[in-house]
Amino acid sequence: MSPKSLPLLAIFLVLASLSQIEAEERGPNVLYIMSDDHAAHAISAYGGRLAEIAPTPNIDRLAREGALFTNVFCTNSICSPSRACVLTGQYNHRNGAFDLDGSVKPGQQMLAIQMKKAGYQTAMIGKWHLKEEPADFDYYCVLPGQGQYHDPTFRVRGEKPWGKNTISFPGMHSSDAITDRSLDWLKNGWDRSRPFFLMHHYKAPHDYFDNAARYESYLAGVDIPEPKTLRNRGSDFGSIATRGADDELIPHIGTSIGSRNPRRSYLLDLPSMYPNEFPKDYDPQDYSEEQNARFAYQAYLHKYLRCVKGIDDNLGRLFAQLEEAGELDNTLIVYTSDQGFMLGEHDYQDKRWMYEESQRMPFLIRYPAAIQAGSRFDTLIENVDFAPTLLDFVGGEIPESVQGRSFKRIALGEAEPDNWRQGAYYRYWMHMAHHDNPAHLGVRTKKYKLIFYYGCNYAGGYRTPPGWELYDLENDPEETRNLIDRPELHDTVASLKSLLAETRRNVGDDGTHYPECEKVIQEFWDFDEKDQQAAVEISHDYLKRRLQELQEGKRNVRSW
Repeated sequence: MSPKSLPLLAIFLVLASLSQIEAEERGPNVLYIMSDDHAAHAISAYGGRLAEIAPTPNIDRLAREGALFTNVFCTNSICSPSRACVLTGQYNHRNGAFDLDGSVKPGQQMLAIQMKKAGYQTAMIGKWHLKEEPADFDYYCVLPGQGQYHDPTFRVRGEKPWGKNTISFPGMHSSDAITDRSLDWLKNGWDRSRPFFLMHHYKAPHDYFDNAARYESYLAGVDIPEPKTLRNRGSDFGSIATRGADDELIPHIGTSIGSRNPRRSYLLDLPSMYPNEFPKDYDPQDYSEEQNARFAYQAYLHKYLRCVKGIDDNLGRLFAQLEEAGELDNTLIVYTSDQGFMLGEHDYQDKRWMYEESQRMPFLIRYPAAIQAGSRFDTLIENVDFAPTLLDFVGGEIPESVQGRSFKRIALGEAEPDNWRQGAYYRYWMHMAHHDNPAHLGVRTKKYKLIFYYGCNYAGGYRTPPGWELYDLENDPEETRNLIDRPELHDTVASLKSLLAETRRNVGDDGTHYPECEKVIQEFWDFDEKDQQAAVEISHDYLKRRLQELQEGKRNVRSW
């Protein structure tokens, strides 16, 4: 019987079987999808308060047909540092990307280099945000810096120096343009003699949240559920580090949704940007503080979730093309974000915090040849683990420079190793920058979170009060009660402090990078009565500084 006489279904089955055999021999394609600031609790597979009102069916498909990880954390909740951790498998004190000025130079873009050595054709499309040219990728098409939501321009490789070769897409939204670029590369740029490694990065839903025009009606008129802590943080939340002495710094620590923070809030920013999200002829003077906070929250969430909808719909297009090409099941697909995002919890906006909504990253992975559909894991994972895991899946080499650890076997369903980390390390360095977040470090176990706000910049200056916070994540998952001074938890605190010190040693954060900053950390580590009194004085001093800045109209002081 000639091939032409075979039923179409039989031909399809034969080709699919040959494709699967080929994939097993050469290793799976790898599609790494990363959005920007997409909080896990804004993905319906995670079952948060937004799951029913704003479902994400295409992302959820990865959980339904693959695995979902519930305890995945960034080591530094801010864009460039997190991306550097993913690319290098190293913590920021090792890769050098401490803050938004961070970069990863060509020759050091480890994941791209090792994927290429493993026989993969590599591509980086979308948001890059690491300053230097992504030259270690075979192909790149990346937004300059933060990039634009509308009419985006991308940097590509060309005859001119890095940054001068560009292509633009007038009239397009960045999520659509990024997806089109990946679809085009998969169709016309991918050399099918090799498997592909594609890093597909969205700008969305980073603020400010400019969705594509077609989503303006999405969720219009729908009341978005609020977090319990939006307007009622409670007196047990936080510490002198985040509230100030006698709560004097509550207006000045952490940018706000409502009017709490006089320097920067969504109530100040959003009415002029998105007037359709507010009452006609809106004037905050006509409403109560509570009403204004609700207006700002609803505007914030409507715009944010419309950007998320744009991502999810575009992923539907991406998955469809892979399926039509017979490559979907031959492709290991990861969906994640560079960090989480505060969606009004504790009246905070943005990320940077070590609080759950900011520190937690979504992580979903699908590869039906090896990963059981519907799997869920609560293993403590850090973003430095992503690169070694992907390399492990493709049989690539994991260099000694990598500090993270592969969790491939866990994803395959094997038991968590006895020597797996018991605490996830966190450090935010960019003291009081942009969103008024004090510098802090800490450790998160499956049960507890210990945070130390040391409150200074790299040079030990621009001080805010130091303080410690402890949260019981099993009994208080919303982190509303700081238990650091509870007598019955004295031994627990001591044990967690020891774990934090040990973890710092293990990852190599020894303070030599910024010794003046480290002096402050060591000075207030014990936080005895003398330290506590010093913290009160620092609080008073900082309040004077901030009020003077506001009086002088200094709203963007470089504090780091």
